[in-house]
Amino acid sequence: MNKMKMALEESSYLQPEEQELLQQLQMPLSFERAFSQLVQQYQERLYWHLRGMLGPHEEADEVLQNTFIKVYKGIDKFRGQSKLYTWLYRIATNEALSHLRKRKRHRTESLELLDHQAPAQADSYLPAEDIENLLQEAIALLPDRQRQVFLLRYYDEMPYQDMAEVLELSVGSLKASYHHAVKKIENYIKQQ
Repeated sequence: MNKMKMALEESSYLQPEEQELLQQLQMPLSFERAFSQLVQQYQERLYWHLRGMLGPHEEADEVLQNTFIKVYKGIDKFRGQSKLYTWLYRIATNEALSHLRKRKRHRTESLELLDHQAPAQADSYLPAEDIENLLQEAIALLPDRQRQVFLLRYYDEMPYQDMAEVLELSVGSLKASYHHAVKKIENYIKQQ
């Protein structure tokens, strides 16, 4: 009996349908069909999580594809020590953070050019699209951990206990990170 199968049988985290899906993923004859089912079941939730972290559809879609490639190659490493969605979420989040680090390196040169431009005049009315853009800018400026926590709590409305599982942090530190992120976002929007 392989390690994954033993771990799945001992896991109290997995729902019966998750256990069945994972068992099908262990069998060569049913692997492709089971993997397609896994993608169909989780792609939309993961996409919207990534979209919240990354912004543009193209980037979220690219990172989602990379996530499922990692899952495809590494599903045999899943040990059932968390819910399947939590494991997928963690992979997607790590892929998004990696993508954001790459984006940040490319953006540094662009920001240096912006520093030399004159500041825009304040307007008493901002359309909803502009407010959303300001919010996205503020989120992008947060440190990685605060950004993650803010997105999980604000957009995904994930309970702190689930976030603690996904991010492997204490509930107290997650609450503090969320509070600091909200304050930084508020300050950024007020300054703009």
